Amino acid sequence: MRELTTRKNLRLNGYDYRQNGIYFVTICVKDKHEILGSIVVGANCVRPHLSEIGTVVDKEISVLLKSYENITVAIENDGRTQFAPTISRIIKQFKGSITKQIGFSIWQKSFHDRIIRSEIEYQKIWQYIDQNPTRWTEDKYYIYFNIRTKRKV
Repeated sequence: MRELTTRKNLRLNGYDYRQNGIYFVTICVKDKHEILGSIVVGANCVRPHLSEIGTVVDKEISVLLKSYENITVAIENDGRTQFAPTISRIIKQFKGSITKQIGFSIWQKSFHDRIIRSEIEYQKIWQYIDQNPTRWTEDKYYIYFNIRTKRKV
């Protein structure tokens, strides 16, 4: 009989994800399909163009921010004695709501998180997010998606 593989625990062992903190979270689409939209590369700009499903995801982000008063970019402790959501619970709700709206799951299992522990680390991640769209043509998946879709590169 073949042994089942044990999934690696991606969360930091012993860390309480309900506590106040700043987290960088990455969620991926199954098999890296270009289902949320595309990146439009113009003469002087690079910008995303959301697909119909991408628009659903964008709206759900707004719903998520309204659903949890203590969520902005991080979970904040505002002194209330309410149940503090974990990152896992929030991501599960987010993915589940989108799956229900579009009728099928587009998500890769789990998610990656990084607990940001310093101002320098925060600035580096902020810079990465801010500059990421402008580096799209340098990404290994840029060539892959353009070859697969037969777009001129």
